[in-house]
Amino acid sequence: LPSGQFVATEVLVKKVSIPEPSGIYTEAWSLRKIVGLLKMFGPAAMVASLAIGAGETIVVVRSGAWAGYDLLWLITLSCIAKAYFVTYMIGRYTAISGEYIGHRLVKLPGPRGWLLLMIVMLEMVGAPLAWVPISKPCGDLFHYLLRDTLPASVPEHIWENLITSVFVGAALLMALRLTFDKLERQQLIICAILVFGTVTGTLLVRPDFFQTAYGAVNIGYLPEFPSWTPEDAVKHPALTMTTTFGYVGGSVMAYAVYANWVGIHKWGLAGHKYIDEIREHAFKTDEIDYLPDAPEEVGRLKRLAEPLRWDVSLGAIVLFFVTAGFMVSGAAVLYPLESRFEGWSLLTNQAHVWSNIHPSLVWVYYICILAALWGTLQALPEVYARVVQEFFQAVWPDREWDFRKLQRQICIYIFIASMTIIWLNIPFDILTQIAGFLLANFAIPLVMVAALYLNFKLPAAYRVGLPTLIGSVLSTGVLIGFGAISGWGLWGKLFGG
Repeated sequence: LPSGQFVATEVLVKKVSIPEPSGIYTEAWSLRKIVGLLKMFGPAAMVASLAIGAGETIVVVRSGAWAGYDLLWLITLSCIAKAYFVTYMIGRYTAISGEYIGHRLVKLPGPRGWLLLMIVMLEMVGAPLAWVPISKPCGDLFHYLLRDTLPASVPEHIWENLITSVFVGAALLMALRLTFDKLERQQLIICAILVFGTVTGTLLVRPDFFQTAYGAVNIGYLPEFPSWTPEDAVKHPALTMTTTFGYVGGSVMAYAVYANWVGIHKWGLAGHKYIDEIREHAFKTDEIDYLPDAPEEVGRLKRLAEPLRWDVSLGAIVLFFVTAGFMVSGAAVLYPLESRFEGWSLLTNQAHVWSNIHPSLVWVYYICILAALWGTLQALPEVYARVVQEFFQAVWPDREWDFRKLQRQICIYIFIASMTIIWLNIPFDILTQIAGFLLANFAIPLVMVAALYLNFKLPAAYRVGLPTLIGSVLSTGVLIGFGAISGWGLWGKLFGG
């Protein structure tokens, strides 16, 4: 500084130096570069595979069974708003700033960490409600496959509940043995099985492709109810459709954890050699004052974060094709048969119907459905524990939060709560509607608003471009709208009016 100039700060903040990109980042656009970027597909594959649960395999099939192809636009909207924009905006903040989202959101105005604790609370309340609609149809399907070997003296619903309990317990135990690397490889395999199986199954049922394309873009169209529409859908049409929208793409923690996984993969600034020091500094300051201003360094950091957009785009495409494939199958197979598709025998009913089309389709279906649902249940404890650890460390930094201990505690809670719901035999519809509202239609708009806030916490040069910003704002409006309709419909169903 020039002689005599006074500096009013105790610490001079040093700007981070962005390393020159190397390897695949430096190559010109070519087929080789595209293949290299495709090989980075990982975190979004995990988000897509763990999101494929009761919503994609059951709720959307039921919608196709009475609405035909006319509600495919719900899947289109959900995949664009959530699988792309929410995931991208959340992950991008960590890639650009290097900071975990919880460490920034804990500083929101109000009680310390109120948003983080609200997300954890919503997930922990809603998770058991979501586990039962995933696991209980699997128990019914296994009972159907084993029915000739089980003693007939025990009632069917007891066998179904017992098998469901074993299925849940096994998934939780296996989840405790998985490391992140093994889980990621497993979910990539499941993604491949789902895409191949769903595409194969959809082609075998020979859908109307024109109606499929039209239904996917005919946004806002509400079909008339045919005579075989489930009674609950007729009484609560808005709630039924917003539940379908909410269940596509999984719960709120699937999006919160994505930013954490971006950090694990060291994309963007998260791969900086001094990332621990950067995060320590960022956690203590209100402003992101360590990113360089020079245009060439801004460009370098954006190139280092390039895999993020590819990862998110591929994840959204996988989720769309798998989810749309299940709805199209419902429209092509169950709609002409006027199937009501009710009760807990939802997966078994699909197998019964598809066996009349082609015997090989049944086993394609079995592999896809069980791989999808098992993968979802086995991956969720990793998601819960990782987000809870990050959020709790942000709220209470002076305490130590052990990942494995948190994971075990969460697994015990999920098992006890799920067993209670399974053996109480609570109906499928009310479980999915409450879980869909809490975990998706209410919680995800909160996260999307938080993602916009995080974007504007970045220095202006590092914020998203205008097209992405417009898409994010529109997606926020869509999510808030569906959340409001879902909440209003659920209130009316539970409390009248």
